[in-house]
Amino acid sequence: MSHSVSQAQTGAQSVQLNALDWVDLCDTDPAFPKQVLVVDDSRMQRRIVSANLRKWGYDVLEAASGAEGLSLCVEHDISMILSDWMMPGMTGPEFCRAFRQLGRDDYGYFILLTSKGGSDEIAEGLNSGADDFLTKPVNSGELRARLRAGERVLKMQSALIDKNQIVNAALQRIETLYDALNHDLSEARHLQQSLVRETDIQLPEGRIALNLTPSGHVGGDLVGTFRVNDDQIGLFSLDVSGHGVTSALMTARLAGYLSGLTPNQNMALQKQPDGSYAARDPAKTASELNELLLRELDTEHYFTIALSIVDLRTGYMRTVQAGHPHPVLQRQGYGPSYLGDGGMPVGLIPDASYSCFETQLRPGDRLILYSDGITEAERPDGKMLDEAGFAKILETSRSLDGPTTLDRLLTELRLYTGTDEFTDDVSALVFDYSGPAM
Repeated sequence: MSHSVSQAQTGAQSVQLNALDWVDLCDTDPAFPKQVLVVDDSRMQRRIVSANLRKWGYDVLEAASGAEGLSLCVEHDISMILSDWMMPGMTGPEFCRAFRQLGRDDYGYFILLTSKGGSDEIAEGLNSGADDFLTKPVNSGELRARLRAGERVLKMQSALIDKNQIVNAALQRIETLYDALNHDLSEARHLQQSLVRETDIQLPEGRIALNLTPSGHVGGDLVGTFRVNDDQIGLFSLDVSGHGVTSALMTARLAGYLSGLTPNQNMALQKQPDGSYAARDPAKTASELNELLLRELDTEHYFTIALSIVDLRTGYMRTVQAGHPHPVLQRQGYGPSYLGDGGMPVGLIPDASYSCFETQLRPGDRLILYSDGITEAERPDGKMLDEAGFAKILETSRSLDGPTTLDRLLTELRLYTGTDEFTDDVSALVFDYSGPAM
């Protein structure tokens, strides 16, 4: 009777253990890799630990030394390692360091089995790259809990790798798009520079030098000249608000309205009954551009402009200044003087009023039209160059020809700002008037 009871109790215990094992099995994620390496110089210890691992559904590999375990790590995709600390040849921490140096793509969770528990030993283990510790003899429940913690770490690391791959793929796509955009913007820069077809124009009555330097790939500044007739020319400098592509597109649109290549579309010209062209009053041109911008162009941008019509025979010049920096007149033997009284930018308010001022150019005079990217250039401490600093550069460059003066100006601006990349577009036009052709 007692023997039968004993057998029944043993059977009940066996059933209970199998049920717990089944719970453990159901608690694992079958999709997650579970190849575990057990490294211990004691064959019995390896067998005890491995038996539990296999019971819990892990695929187990065994090694009797750190060197043998390292070879298995090279050959197999091992996600977890249980290694004894004290082993002949290569110790557990030494094995861990060697494992970390394999350069694997995925992470391996490393648990050291040790009878050591001092702070120095724990620090040594952590410094070697170990993730966790278990005290020998190993408790089955604690081992299972540590393995579950390791699985959570590996799952998070796997998810992080997946997310990093997604991020890297997105970054590669962004880089491809950026390269394409950068190429397009470089082409746009060349196209915008082509709006200033000539940068050094020789006339019988003088010489015109032009420079256009955007702060980025493209900008909102433009300088130019156009022929009115045999005796008159137009000179202009304009600056569209803002920076970048939208400003550049508006600048290109405005260039068409002041083009010498298509005089029938040039708003500064008026066609005569005989088919020739005459200059429209510059103030009238600014007024019509203002109404056009507000009526037809759906944009928040506005622009400033200085537009001059010069009679090359007489030197008589009429200029409208619409919110643009004051034109500069340099006479031989005199310092630079600023012309005009400001005026309202174009495209801000309907029915804005514009007026012209008159200037009599003499042989040897120099006229400079420019954008505020010059006078508002800042030193690293925030101090602007302003009109006084600009006048000083012009005064020291008076003996130079127009193109050299513009080169000198850009050099001085770079020295002043301490950078080759300006924060605002820089543009200027220099007209040296030598008098009527003989």
